[in-house]
Amino acid sequence: ALVLALLGLAGCATPPKPTLHDEAVIGAPLPYEPPALELTPAPRLAPISQPRPVRHGSRDKKRIALTFDACATQGPSQFDLKVIRTLIDMQVPATLFLGGKWMEEHPDETMELASYPQFELANHSYLHPHLPRESDERVREELLRTQDMLYTLTGRVARLFRAPYGELDPRVMRLAAEHGLLSIQYDLASGDPDPNVTAKRLLEFVSDRARKGSIVVMHMNGRGWKTAEALPRIVLRLRKKGYRLVTVSQLLGLPPAPAAAPAAQRLSAR
Repeated sequence: ALVLALLGLAGCATPPKPTLHDEAVIGAPLPYEPPALELTPAPRLAPISQPRPVRHGSRDKKRIALTFDACATQGPSQFDLKVIRTLIDMQVPATLFLGGKWMEEHPDETMELASYPQFELANHSYLHPHLPRESDERVREELLRTQDMLYTLTGRVARLFRAPYGELDPRVMRLAAEHGLLSIQYDLASGDPDPNVTAKRLLEFVSDRARKGSIVVMHMNGRGWKTAEALPRIVLRLRKKGYRLVTVSQLLGLPPAPAAAPAAQRLSAR
């Protein structure tokens, strides 16, 4: 319960316009005005007839999905470039749950993330509210605006959804399923939003508790204080134990996502 409470402290959101290959280390966020962007409605997915929360994959295969949340909840959002660079350099497939507001504040980074086939991009709501407290209309708006933002920037259509703070009840799950979104939780919360956790402790916690089929949640929004430092060793240790790192869709045996639209809309003004 404590780990989940700490997880809920994380906001998901960087200095303006870094690229994945910048050498500069991301520091404190700078004042940033998001660009005016007209959203293109994303293709709507077929409803899921029997919605269910997914917390892990098959316990029969040595596969693990590393997932990273990014949302904008506490002022200008941030982007942990070192986390993404590690995933790219070590060729680690990962599922990135992106908030709509985070993408709005990081359009260039979102488009660049989409250029890497190893990354599966998923829905993490728009403003990261406590969805069980919100009306049906607000929940739908949070989901669909995020779908539209992702599609506008990248041409991709998310099929997976993670509820903010891990707060998922049957109603929210049903509303997500009505729009073709499968609700993805996790069975291993890394606890990386805890500012007191050390990289060594994060390494030991994740690598010791990961199991066959685990879905691990970490953060790429600057609120995972030691994530970037611990991640290379986490990857090495899990691989040494014989685990194959995959996306959530690969873990669950879902078909590949449709290819991105030929020409995603680019920013009209900055």
